[in-house]
Amino acid sequence: MPESWATLGVDLHLKPTGPRLRRGLTDALREAVRSGRLAPGTRLPSSRSLAADLGIARNTVADAYADLVAEGWLTARQGSGTRVADRAVPAPPQPAPHPRAPGRPTHSLDAGTPDLAAFPRAEWLRAARRALNAAPNDALGYGDPRGRAELRTALAAYLSRARGVRADPEHIVVCSGFAHGLRLLGEVLHARGARRVAVESYGLPPHWALLERAGLRTAPLPFDAHGTRTGDLGDEGAVLLTPAHQFPMGVALRPERRAAAVDWARRTGGLVLEDDYDGEFRYDRQPVGALQDLGPDHVAYLGTASKSLAPGLRLAWLVLPPSLTPEVTRLAGSPTTGVLDQLTLAEFLASGAYDRHVRASRLRYRRRRDALVEAVAAQAPDVRVTGIAAGLHAVLQLPPGTEDSVVRAAAWQGLALMGLSRFRHTEARTDPLDALVVGYGGPSDRGWPPALEALCRVLP
Repeated sequence: MPESWATLGVDLHLKPTGPRLRRGLTDALREAVRSGRLAPGTRLPSSRSLAADLGIARNTVADAYADLVAEGWLTARQGSGTRVADRAVPAPPQPAPHPRAPGRPTHSLDAGTPDLAAFPRAEWLRAARRALNAAPNDALGYGDPRGRAELRTALAAYLSRARGVRADPEHIVVCSGFAHGLRLLGEVLHARGARRVAVESYGLPPHWALLERAGLRTAPLPFDAHGTRTGDLGDEGAVLLTPAHQFPMGVALRPERRAAAVDWARRTGGLVLEDDYDGEFRYDRQPVGALQDLGPDHVAYLGTASKSLAPGLRLAWLVLPPSLTPEVTRLAGSPTTGVLDQLTLAEFLASGAYDRHVRASRLRYRRRRDALVEAVAAQAPDVRVTGIAAGLHAVLQLPPGTEDSVVRAAAWQGLALMGLSRFRHTEARTDPLDALVVGYGGPSDRGWPPALEALCRVLP
Protein backbone atom coordinates (compact mmCIF):
# COMPACT_ATOMS: atom_id res chain seq x y z
CA MET A 1 0.00 0.00 0.00
CA PRO A 2 1.56 3.35 -1.02
CA GLU A 3 2.40 5.77 1.78
CA SER A 4 0.39 9.01 1.86
CA TRP A 5 0.15 12.36 3.62
CA ALA A 6 -2.10 10.70 6.20
CA THR A 7 0.68 8.48 7.56
CA LEU A 8 4.01 10.28 7.07
CA GLY A 9 5.87 12.90 9.13
CA VAL A 10 4.51 16.22 10.36
CA ASP A 11 2.05 18.46 8.56
CA LEU A 12 3.31 21.49 6.62
CA HIS A 13 0.99 23.62 4.54
CA LEU A 14 2.68 24.90 1.33
CA LYS A 15 1.44 26.08 -2.05
CA PRO A 16 4.27 25.93 -4.63
CA THR A 17 3.46 28.34 -7.49
CA GLY A 18 4.85 29.05 -10.95
CA PRO A 19 5.73 26.86 -13.93
CA ARG A 20 8.90 25.43 -12.37
CA LEU A 21 8.07 23.13 -9.47
CA ARG A 22 11.46 23.26 -7.74
CA ARG A 23 11.59 27.04 -7.84
CA GLY A 24 7.95 27.32 -6.73
CA LEU A 25 8.61 25.06 -3.74
CA THR A 26 11.78 26.97 -2.83
CA ASP A 27 9.95 30.31 -3.02
CA ALA A 28 7.05 29.00 -0.91
CA LEU A 29 9.40 27.71 1.80
CA ARG A 30 11.46 30.92 1.78
CA GLU A 31 8.34 33.06 2.15
CA ALA A 32 7.03 30.90 4.99
CA VAL A 33 10.30 31.49 6.85
CA ARG A 34 10.55 35.19 5.96
CA SER A 35 6.98 35.89 7.12
CA GLY A 36 7.54 34.13 10.41
CA ARG A 37 4.99 31.39 9.73
CA LEU A 38 7.86 28.94 10.22
CA ALA A 39 9.65 30.11 13.35
CA PRO A 40 13.40 29.67 13.92
CA GLY A 41 14.16 26.16 15.13
CA THR A 42 11.06 24.61 13.54
CA ARG A 43 11.79 21.11 12.29
CA LEU A 44 10.62 20.51 8.72
CA PRO A 45 9.26 17.24 7.36
CA SER A 46 11.74 14.86 5.78
CA SER A 47 12.14 15.18 2.01
CA ARG A 48 10.39 11.83 1.56
CA SER A 49 7.45 12.87 3.78
CA LEU A 50 6.97 16.29 2.15
CA ALA A 51 7.26 14.78 -1.31
CA ALA A 52 4.50 12.31 -0.47
CA ASP A 53 2.33 15.12 0.93
CA LEU A 54 2.74 17.28 -2.19
CA GLY A 55 2.66 14.42 -4.69
CA ILE A 56 6.04 15.33 -6.21
CA ALA A 57 9.44 13.69 -6.60
CA ARG A 58 11.59 13.37 -3.50
CA ASN A 59 14.60 14.82 -5.32
CA THR A 60 12.66 18.03 -6.00
CA VAL A 61 12.14 18.53 -2.27
CA ALA A 62 15.75 17.58 -1.44
CA ASP A 63 17.04 20.10 -3.99
CA ALA A 64 14.77 22.87 -2.63
CA TYR A 65 16.02 22.15 0.91
CA ALA A 66 19.63 22.22 -0.30
CA ASP A 67 19.11 25.59 -2.00
CA LEU A 68 17.68 27.13 1.19
CA VAL A 69 20.45 25.64 3.34
CA ALA A 70 22.99 27.26 1.02
CA GLU A 71 21.17 30.60 1.29
CA GLY A 72 21.13 30.37 5.09
CA TRP A 73 17.37 30.03 5.52
CA LEU A 74 17.59 26.41 6.73
CA THR A 75 20.11 24.22 8.54
CA ALA A 76 20.66 20.50 8.06
CA ARG A 77 22.53 18.27 10.51
CA GLN A 78 22.88 14.53 10.62
CA GLY A 79 20.41 13.13 13.14
CA SER A 80 18.70 16.48 13.66
CA GLY A 81 16.89 16.81 10.36
CA THR A 82 16.23 20.04 8.49
CA ARG A 83 15.26 23.08 10.59
CA VAL A 84 14.62 26.75 10.12
CA ALA A 85 17.87 28.61 10.83
CA ASP A 86 18.03 30.96 13.78
CA ARG A 87 19.45 33.75 11.65
CA ALA A 88 17.06 33.25 8.77
CA VAL A 89 14.35 35.64 10.00
CA PRO A 90 15.02 39.17 11.19
CA ALA A 91 13.59 39.71 14.63
CA PRO A 92 9.99 40.83 14.18
CA PRO A 93 9.18 44.26 15.56
CA GLN A 94 8.18 43.96 19.17
CA PRO A 95 4.85 45.49 20.10
CA ALA A 96 5.14 48.46 22.37
CA PRO A 97 5.01 47.23 25.96
CA HIS A 98 1.82 48.03 27.76
CA PRO A 99 2.55 50.59 30.40
CA ARG A 100 1.90 49.38 33.89
CA ALA A 101 -1.53 50.47 34.98
CA PRO A 102 -1.29 53.40 37.35
CA GLY A 103 -1.90 52.38 40.91
CA ARG A 104 -1.79 48.67 40.13
CA PRO A 105 -2.21 47.04 43.55
CA THR A 106 0.69 45.36 45.27
CA HIS A 107 -1.73 43.47 47.52
CA SER A 108 -5.32 42.43 46.96
CA LEU A 109 -7.93 41.81 49.63
CA ASP A 110 -10.80 41.55 47.16
CA ALA A 111 -13.50 39.20 48.38
CA GLY A 112 -14.57 35.94 46.79
CA THR A 113 -11.21 34.42 45.81
CA PRO A 114 -9.51 31.44 47.45
CA ASP A 115 -5.77 31.00 47.86
CA LEU A 116 -4.93 29.78 44.36
CA ALA A 117 -1.36 28.97 45.39
CA ALA A 118 -2.83 26.29 47.66
CA PHE A 119 -4.62 24.44 44.86
CA PRO A 120 -3.88 20.72 45.40
CA ARG A 121 -2.03 20.19 42.13
CA ALA A 122 -0.43 16.84 42.96
CA GLU A 123 -3.64 15.31 44.32
CA TRP A 124 -5.64 16.69 41.38
CA LEU A 125 -3.15 15.23 38.90
CA ARG A 126 -3.31 11.81 40.59
CA ALA A 127 -7.11 11.93 40.52
CA ALA A 128 -7.03 12.91 36.83
CA ARG A 129 -4.82 9.92 35.98
CA ARG A 130 -7.02 7.50 37.88
CA ALA A 131 -10.19 8.95 36.37
CA LEU A 132 -8.87 8.84 32.81
CA ASN A 133 -7.59 5.29 33.17
CA ALA A 134 -10.96 4.12 34.48
CA ALA A 135 -13.14 6.10 32.07
CA PRO A 136 -15.09 4.07 29.47
CA ASN A 137 -14.62 5.07 25.85
CA ASP A 138 -18.11 6.53 25.62
CA ALA A 139 -17.21 9.05 28.34
CA LEU A 140 -15.39 11.01 25.63
CA GLY A 141 -18.56 11.41 23.57
CA TYR A 142 -21.15 14.20 23.71
CA GLY A 143 -22.82 12.76 26.78
CA ASP A 144 -25.71 13.68 29.05
CA PRO A 145 -26.55 17.41 29.20
CA ARG A 146 -26.82 17.05 32.98
CA GLY A 147 -23.13 16.06 33.16
CA ARG A 148 -21.30 12.78 33.71
CA ALA A 149 -23.11 10.27 35.89
CA GLU A 150 -19.89 9.64 37.85
CA LEU A 151 -19.74 13.26 38.98
CA ARG A 152 -23.46 13.56 39.71
CA THR A 153 -23.28 10.40 41.83
CA ALA A 154 -20.21 11.61 43.72
CA LEU A 155 -21.79 15.03 44.28
CA ALA A 156 -25.01 13.49 45.59
CA ALA A 157 -23.07 11.44 48.13
CA TYR A 158 -20.86 14.33 49.24
CA LEU A 159 -23.61 16.95 49.46
CA SER A 160 -25.83 14.60 51.44
CA ARG A 161 -23.05 13.76 53.89
CA ALA A 162 -21.36 17.17 54.27
CA ARG A 163 -24.07 19.73 53.56
CA GLY A 164 -27.29 17.89 54.48
CA VAL A 165 -28.67 18.21 50.92
CA ARG A 166 -31.24 15.66 49.81
CA ALA A 167 -29.66 15.00 46.44
CA ASP A 168 -30.59 12.47 43.75
CA PRO A 169 -28.04 12.14 40.90
CA GLU A 170 -30.95 12.19 38.44
CA HIS A 171 -31.82 15.73 39.53
CA ILE A 172 -28.32 17.23 39.50
CA VAL A 173 -27.14 19.35 36.57
CA VAL A 174 -23.44 20.19 36.23
CA CYS A 175 -22.77 23.77 35.07
CA SER A 176 -19.78 25.81 33.96
CA GLY A 177 -19.86 28.05 37.01
CA PHE A 178 -22.40 29.53 39.40
CA ALA A 179 -23.37 32.29 36.96
CA HIS A 180 -24.24 29.71 34.31
CA GLY A 181 -26.50 27.83 36.71
CA LEU A 182 -28.21 31.04 37.82
CA ARG A 183 -28.77 32.06 34.20
CA LEU A 184 -30.44 28.71 33.44
CA LEU A 185 -32.74 29.09 36.43
CA GLY A 186 -33.57 32.68 35.51
CA GLU A 187 -34.57 31.70 32.00
CA VAL A 188 -36.71 28.80 33.24
CA LEU A 189 -38.44 31.09 35.77
CA HIS A 190 -39.19 33.65 33.06
CA ALA A 191 -40.54 30.92 30.77
CA ARG A 192 -42.84 29.83 33.61
CA GLY A 193 -44.26 33.35 33.87
CA ALA A 194 -42.23 34.81 36.74
CA ARG A 195 -41.36 38.48 36.36
CA ARG A 196 -39.89 39.38 39.75
CA VAL A 197 -37.29 37.75 41.98
CA ALA A 198 -36.64 38.79 45.58
CA VAL A 199 -32.97 39.24 46.43
CA GLU A 200 -30.98 40.28 49.49
CA SER A 201 -30.27 43.96 50.10
CA TYR A 202 -26.54 43.24 49.89
CA GLY A 203 -25.17 40.81 47.34
CA LEU A 204 -23.36 40.53 44.03
CA PRO A 205 -24.57 42.98 41.35
CA PRO A 206 -23.47 40.61 38.51
CA HIS A 207 -25.95 38.03 39.82
CA TRP A 208 -28.76 40.57 39.85
CA ALA A 209 -27.79 41.60 36.33
CA LEU A 210 -28.02 37.97 35.16
CA LEU A 211 -31.57 37.70 36.46
CA GLU A 212 -32.52 41.02 34.93
CA ARG A 213 -31.15 39.94 31.54
CA ALA A 214 -33.48 36.94 31.79
CA GLY A 215 -36.39 39.39 32.05
CA LEU A 216 -36.75 39.27 35.84
CA ARG A 217 -36.87 42.37 37.98
CA THR A 218 -34.92 42.06 41.24
CA ALA A 219 -36.60 43.34 44.40
CA PRO A 220 -34.44 43.61 47.55
CA LEU A 221 -35.77 42.32 50.86
CA PRO A 222 -35.14 44.22 54.13
CA PHE A 223 -32.03 43.21 56.06
CA ASP A 224 -31.20 43.46 59.76
CA ALA A 225 -28.71 42.06 62.28
CA HIS A 226 -30.27 38.59 61.94
CA GLY A 227 -30.07 38.49 58.16
CA THR A 228 -32.64 38.81 55.40
CA ARG A 229 -36.24 39.24 56.50
CA THR A 230 -37.86 36.44 54.54
CA GLY A 231 -41.20 37.12 56.23
CA ASP A 232 -41.54 40.09 53.85
CA LEU A 233 -41.77 37.81 50.79
CA GLY A 234 -44.88 38.47 48.72
CA ASP A 235 -45.87 37.75 45.13
CA GLU A 236 -42.35 37.24 43.74
CA GLY A 237 -41.76 34.17 41.61
CA ALA A 238 -38.55 33.25 43.44
CA VAL A 239 -36.07 34.42 46.06
CA LEU A 240 -32.26 34.25 45.88
CA LEU A 241 -30.63 33.68 49.29
CA THR A 242 -27.18 32.91 50.74
CA PRO A 243 -28.40 31.33 54.00
CA ALA A 244 -25.25 29.54 55.28
CA HIS A 245 -23.01 32.62 55.14
CA GLN A 246 -24.61 35.72 53.66
CA PHE A 247 -22.46 37.52 51.15
CA PRO A 248 -21.20 40.04 51.93
CA MET A 249 -22.66 40.73 55.39
CA GLY A 250 -21.36 37.46 56.82
CA VAL A 251 -24.33 36.32 58.92
CA ALA A 252 -26.12 32.98 58.91
CA LEU A 253 -29.87 33.09 58.25
CA ARG A 254 -31.78 32.36 61.44
CA PRO A 255 -33.74 29.07 61.58
CA GLU A 256 -37.16 30.77 61.72
CA ARG A 257 -36.31 32.83 58.64
CA ARG A 258 -35.15 29.73 56.77
CA ALA A 259 -38.45 28.06 57.62
CA ALA A 260 -40.37 31.18 56.57
CA ALA A 261 -38.73 31.12 53.12
CA VAL A 262 -39.66 27.47 52.54
CA ASP A 263 -43.19 27.98 53.89
CA TRP A 264 -43.61 30.90 51.46
CA ALA A 265 -42.48 28.69 48.56
CA ARG A 266 -44.93 25.92 49.52
CA ARG A 267 -47.80 28.35 49.94
CA THR A 268 -47.28 30.38 46.75
CA GLY A 269 -45.58 27.93 44.38
CA GLY A 270 -42.47 30.14 44.40
CA LEU A 271 -38.92 28.84 44.21
CA VAL A 272 -36.06 29.38 46.67
CA LEU A 273 -32.67 29.70 44.94
CA GLU A 274 -30.10 28.71 47.56
CA ASP A 275 -26.59 29.98 46.90
CA ASP A 276 -24.50 27.87 49.30
CA TYR A 277 -21.80 30.52 49.35
CA ASP A 278 -18.62 29.11 50.98
CA GLY A 279 -20.91 27.06 53.22
CA GLU A 280 -18.16 24.53 53.98
CA PHE A 281 -15.96 27.08 55.73
CA ARG A 282 -17.25 27.58 59.27
CA TYR A 283 -14.56 27.95 61.95
CA ASP A 284 -16.26 28.18 65.34
CA ARG A 285 -18.65 25.24 65.02
CA GLN A 286 -19.95 22.67 62.55
CA PRO A 287 -21.08 24.37 59.31
CA VAL A 288 -24.78 25.19 59.05
CA GLY A 289 -26.52 22.68 56.81
CA ALA A 290 -28.25 23.57 53.58
CA LEU A 291 -31.70 25.16 53.62
CA GLN A 292 -32.66 22.74 50.81
CA ASP A 293 -33.18 19.96 53.37
CA LEU A 294 -36.31 21.79 54.63
CA GLY A 295 -38.06 21.64 51.26
CA PRO A 296 -36.27 19.81 48.43
CA ASP A 297 -39.34 20.16 46.19
CA HIS A 298 -39.27 23.95 46.54
CA VAL A 299 -35.55 24.78 46.69
CA ALA A 300 -32.98 24.85 43.87
CA TYR A 301 -29.56 24.40 45.45
CA LEU A 302 -26.56 26.01 43.72
CA GLY A 303 -23.01 24.93 44.62
CA THR A 304 -19.59 25.51 43.10
CA ALA A 305 -15.95 24.50 43.36
CA SER A 306 -14.80 28.09 42.83
CA LYS A 307 -14.25 28.82 46.55
CA SER A 308 -13.22 25.37 47.75
CA LEU A 309 -10.83 24.65 44.84
CA ALA A 310 -10.47 27.32 42.13
CA PRO A 311 -12.80 29.41 39.94
CA GLY A 312 -10.78 28.50 36.85
CA LEU A 313 -12.12 24.95 36.96
CA ARG A 314 -15.52 26.30 35.83
CA LEU A 315 -17.35 23.57 37.77
CA ALA A 316 -20.66 24.14 39.54
CA TRP A 317 -23.86 22.20 40.10
CA LEU A 318 -27.59 22.54 40.56
CA VAL A 319 -29.58 20.21 42.79
CA LEU A 320 -33.09 20.67 41.45
CA PRO A 321 -36.64 19.85 42.48
CA PRO A 322 -37.81 16.93 40.29
CA SER A 323 -40.41 19.13 38.59
CA LEU A 324 -37.70 21.56 37.45
CA THR A 325 -35.08 19.12 36.17
CA PRO A 326 -36.51 18.46 32.67
CA GLU A 327 -36.84 22.18 31.87
CA VAL A 328 -33.33 23.04 33.03
CA THR A 329 -31.90 20.01 31.20
CA ARG A 330 -33.59 21.00 27.94
CA LEU A 331 -32.33 24.54 28.28
CA ALA A 332 -28.79 23.39 29.07
CA GLY A 333 -28.84 21.53 25.74
CA SER A 334 -25.42 19.87 25.92
CA PRO A 335 -22.65 19.40 28.48
CA THR A 336 -20.96 22.72 29.18
CA THR A 337 -17.88 21.59 31.10
CA GLY A 338 -15.06 19.33 29.96
CA VAL A 339 -15.64 15.67 30.64
CA LEU A 340 -12.10 15.11 31.93
CA ASP A 341 -12.50 17.78 34.60
CA GLN A 342 -15.85 16.28 35.57
CA LEU A 343 -14.36 12.80 35.90
CA THR A 344 -11.41 14.19 37.85
CA LEU A 345 -13.66 15.99 40.33
CA ALA A 346 -15.73 12.84 40.73
CA GLU A 347 -12.61 10.87 41.61
CA PHE A 348 -11.37 13.71 43.83
CA LEU A 349 -14.61 13.56 45.81
CA ALA A 350 -14.89 9.78 45.96
CA SER A 351 -11.28 9.29 47.09
CA GLY A 352 -11.60 11.64 50.05
CA ALA A 353 -9.06 14.10 48.61
CA TYR A 354 -11.70 16.84 48.49
CA ASP A 355 -12.49 16.42 52.20
CA ARG A 356 -8.79 16.55 53.08
CA HIS A 357 -8.31 19.70 51.02
CA VAL A 358 -11.33 21.44 52.54
CA ARG A 359 -10.17 20.61 56.07
CA ALA A 360 -6.66 21.93 55.37
CA SER A 361 -8.13 25.08 53.79
CA ARG A 362 -10.46 25.55 56.74
CA LEU A 363 -7.47 25.60 59.11
CA ARG A 364 -5.54 28.04 56.90
CA TYR A 365 -8.41 30.48 56.53
CA ARG A 366 -9.33 30.29 60.21
CA ARG A 367 -5.80 31.33 61.15
CA ARG A 368 -6.01 34.25 58.75
CA ARG A 369 -9.34 35.40 60.12
CA ASP A 370 -8.04 35.15 63.68
CA ALA A 371 -4.99 37.22 62.70
CA LEU A 372 -7.26 39.81 61.08
CA VAL A 373 -9.49 40.12 64.15
CA GLU A 374 -6.48 40.40 66.45
CA ALA A 375 -4.70 43.00 64.30
CA VAL A 376 -7.81 45.18 63.91
CA ALA A 377 -8.53 45.08 67.64
CA ALA A 378 -4.96 46.11 68.44
CA GLN A 379 -4.41 48.78 65.79
CA ALA A 380 -7.84 50.17 64.92
CA PRO A 381 -10.08 50.05 68.01
CA ASP A 382 -12.75 52.17 66.31
CA VAL A 383 -13.25 49.45 63.67
CA ARG A 384 -15.38 46.38 64.44
CA VAL A 385 -15.16 42.99 62.72
CA THR A 386 -18.70 41.70 62.18
CA GLY A 387 -20.27 38.48 60.96
CA ILE A 388 -19.77 34.86 61.96
CA ALA A 389 -16.38 33.12 61.94
CA ALA A 390 -16.75 31.62 58.48
CA GLY A 391 -15.95 31.97 54.81
CA LEU A 392 -13.20 33.78 52.93
CA HIS A 393 -14.05 37.34 53.92
CA ALA A 394 -14.94 39.52 56.88
CA VAL A 395 -16.84 42.80 57.17
CA LEU A 396 -15.07 45.64 58.97
CA GLN A 397 -17.58 48.21 60.20
CA LEU A 398 -16.09 51.72 60.00
CA PRO A 399 -16.95 55.00 61.71
CA PRO A 400 -19.75 56.77 59.80
CA GLY A 401 -18.67 58.65 56.70
CA THR A 402 -15.23 57.06 56.34
CA GLU A 403 -15.71 54.24 53.79
CA ASP A 404 -14.80 56.22 50.66
CA SER A 405 -11.73 57.82 52.21
CA VAL A 406 -10.40 54.46 53.46
CA VAL A 407 -10.86 52.81 50.05
CA ARG A 408 -9.04 55.73 48.38
CA ALA A 409 -6.23 55.58 50.92
CA ALA A 410 -5.89 51.85 50.29
CA ALA A 411 -5.55 52.47 46.54
CA TRP A 412 -2.76 54.98 47.21
CA GLN A 413 -1.03 52.34 49.34
CA GLY A 414 -1.26 49.74 46.53
CA LEU A 415 -3.95 47.75 48.31
CA ALA A 416 -7.06 46.52 46.45
CA LEU A 417 -9.96 46.79 48.87
CA MET A 418 -13.74 46.75 48.47
CA GLY A 419 -16.20 49.02 50.23
CA LEU A 420 -19.54 47.59 51.33
CA SER A 421 -21.48 50.17 49.31
CA ARG A 422 -20.59 48.50 46.02
CA PHE A 423 -22.62 45.44 47.10
CA ARG A 424 -25.77 47.34 48.09
CA HIS A 425 -28.82 47.00 45.84
CA THR A 426 -29.88 50.36 44.42
CA GLU A 427 -33.45 49.82 45.69
CA ALA A 428 -32.47 48.50 49.12
CA ARG A 429 -34.62 49.76 51.99
CA THR A 430 -31.85 49.09 54.50
CA ASP A 431 -29.92 52.05 55.91
CA PRO A 432 -26.45 52.26 54.32
CA LEU A 433 -23.45 51.24 56.42
CA ASP A 434 -19.83 52.34 56.15
CA ALA A 435 -17.78 49.17 56.04
CA LEU A 436 -15.09 47.21 54.20
CA VAL A 437 -15.46 43.72 52.74
CA VAL A 438 -12.03 42.21 53.35
CA GLY A 439 -11.18 39.04 51.47
CA TYR A 440 -8.49 37.19 53.40
CA GLY A 441 -8.66 34.07 51.23
CA GLY A 442 -6.91 35.33 48.10
CA PRO A 443 -3.34 36.13 49.20
CA SER A 444 -0.80 33.34 49.35
CA ASP A 445 0.63 32.31 52.71
CA ARG A 446 3.61 34.53 51.99
CA GLY A 447 1.50 37.43 50.75
CA TRP A 448 -1.01 37.49 53.62
CA PRO A 449 1.13 39.15 56.37
CA PRO A 450 2.17 42.19 54.27
CA ALA A 451 -1.39 42.54 52.95
CA LEU A 452 -2.70 42.59 56.53
CA GLU A 453 -0.09 45.20 57.49
CA ALA A 454 -1.12 47.37 54.53
CA LEU A 455 -4.76 47.10 55.60
CA CYS A 456 -4.02 48.18 59.17
CA ARG A 457 -2.13 51.24 57.90
CA VAL A 458 -5.23 52.63 56.18
CA LEU A 459 -7.82 51.90 58.88
CA PRO A 460 -9.08 54.95 60.79
